[in-house]
Amino acid sequence: SPETAVLGFVGCPYTLATYLVEGKTSKEYLEIKKMAFTEPKLLHMILKNLAESISEYALFQIENGAQLIQIFDSWAGHLSPRDYDEFAAPYQKIILDKIKEKYPTVPTVIYIKHSGALIERMAGTGVDVVSLDWTVDMAEGRERIANGRAKAGLSGPGGVQGNLDPSILFGDFATIKERAEEILKKAGPTGHVMNLGHGIEAATPEENAAYFIETVRNFRHEA
Repeated sequence: SPETAVLGFVGCPYTLATYLVEGKTSKEYLEIKKMAFTEPKLLHMILKNLAESISEYALFQIENGAQLIQIFDSWAGHLSPRDYDEFAAPYQKIILDKIKEKYPTVPTVIYIKHSGALIERMAGTGVDVVSLDWTVDMAEGRERIANGRAKAGLSGPGGVQGNLDPSILFGDFATIKERAEEILKKAGPTGHVMNLGHGIEAATPEENAAYFIETVRNFRHEA
């Protein structure tokens, strides 16, 4: 269908490294943080190797039909800004730079859960679109993305994705419509991909998810 986009997906080095080092998901990610502060050279070696492999995988997806690549660094939101600058952002940038070097017209998106403290830094990686979770006001997020890009010497305000709280889809239709339209209005008429602020919950009523999609499709910005 011409209305159906083919989206590529890769995890980022820091998040994949958390699983390698922790061996499972975690609440505090203490093992990888211990490695970062006691054996940083080892962690950087792991991150560099992962970045190179992930870059190749992203290119493979584009060469096999992906029209956009979204990179996820879900657990980088557990890092302080200083540690994000050292252990996450440089390796995100390796992937983004490799994509843009070979396929400059393919859009890129980044998502980090609980990334409210990192928005300007995410925008500064050169990614085309920053995906916001639901803890950030959309209007404030757009302004911060533009500021982050300007500080990094990047042109244009950048795009944004998100950011409806997935739990809103457990509300009634009126609540879903009001919250979704509030985000659409704050995001403005261009450069916004409407979406949830995280993955949809498995127990979400299908009719509510369908109503959310219908609401977005029917929305029109005032001229």
